[in-house]
Amino acid sequence: MFDQLSERLERALGAWRQRGVLTEDVIREGVRQIRRILLEADVHLDVVRELTRRLEERALGVARLPSVSPGQQLVKLLYDELVELLGGRHQGLAIAPVPPTVILLVGLHGAGKTTTAAKLARRLQREGRRIRLVAADVYRPAAVEQLQTLGQRLGVPVYAEPGQRDVVGLASRALELARRERDGALVIDTAGRLQIDEELLDELRRLAAAVRPHEVLLVADGMLGQEAVRIAQGFDAAVGLTGVVLTKMDGDARGGAALSIYRVLGKPIKFLGTGERPDALEPVHPERLASRILQQGDVLTLVEKAQEAVDRDQAERLERKLRQGGKMDLEDFLVALRQMQNLGPLEQLLRLLPGVNARMLQQVKVDPKRLKHMEAIVLAMTPKERRRPELLNGSRRARIARGAGRPVAEVNAVLKQFAEMQKLLRQVQALQGMFGGRRSPFGRLGR
Repeated sequence: MFDQLSERLERALGAWRQRGVLTEDVIREGVRQIRRILLEADVHLDVVRELTRRLEERALGVARLPSVSPGQQLVKLLYDELVELLGGRHQGLAIAPVPPTVILLVGLHGAGKTTTAAKLARRLQREGRRIRLVAADVYRPAAVEQLQTLGQRLGVPVYAEPGQRDVVGLASRALELARRERDGALVIDTAGRLQIDEELLDELRRLAAAVRPHEVLLVADGMLGQEAVRIAQGFDAAVGLTGVVLTKMDGDARGGAALSIYRVLGKPIKFLGTGERPDALEPVHPERLASRILQQGDVLTLVEKAQEAVDRDQAERLERKLRQGGKMDLEDFLVALRQMQNLGPLEQLLRLLPGVNARMLQQVKVDPKRLKHMEAIVLAMTPKERRRPELLNGSRRARIARGAGRPVAEVNAVLKQFAEMQKLLRQVQALQGMFGGRRSPFGRLGR
């Protein structure tokens, strides 16, 4: 996400960080570089002009003050400006005081509305809400079937009337059903349309008037740059947007759309689509996103992902086992591997760590299939071998390698990682004995 923009900003800011004293000439040259980088990222011209003007004024003021690290202060100024460009603060979905909350998704053809509808349903479902999807895209072939398939995978009901062309009537009947069934939210997937297609925009207006949505979200391709802003302006004029969802952000989006929409339109970006997985929809926290753009990491998002992915029952079972003096076996290791995969692609997780950039990931050559290969190796073992890893001699390891379709060296590497994890847990258990179950400097190690 924003790899190219992040790397170029990092190089430009490096010159500021390394200087003990900043002159006006150095500041103005640095601001010119930032202006060029933002324009090449397809950020709206007016937004770039306003940002760089304020940045230069504030930077010149900082440079005149005695400071331990003026360069770092100037980086903080740019961070503050980016936070403001992205909306200043997190703005979540508006939840109706009386259910159901109606969410209307609009946008161009191919922007990813149907997939986004399913992702939104998944997110609301995790919050404990009862969700219903509405297949109101009656024009695109197989659109209804696609949403029904996604809903079936998530266990979310989908309201559809195959062959029906009256979108307004269809959505109104879906809303009546949602009220009767006491649904918490209704997510309406509409057909793609151009912001200049007056006939289809009129249909959208009538649809919005009929269901009176609490949220009207534009689903836009994050790769479009400034064009996404013009699209948003057209839809906002027609139906009044409440927010934006930028999709396809797992690629190298230039950043123009994300950094322009709020300042030009005044509408917050509420979510970013970061992949095809049902949970690949991230809420936008401006301060966290600005930190990522400046390669400062996003540990809070990483922690939230971990909290969502970890099965509490399994974690508590392992904790009880270790507390009673048991040892972690390869069955437990397998559970840990699967929970790691639930966090999402390994490369995306590493990008959330401070200081990790695209160049570093290329150097370490992160294999996205690594966890899958490790899981295959553990699954190639017998239950007895997983419970008693000490049985794994050379011949057994060779058999496991053949069964998993991986080289013996990888089997050995997995077992070495498992042994290191066991060693770490033994050290934690030893600390538990030292502190007698009380709170230690390392956190609570016992009851």
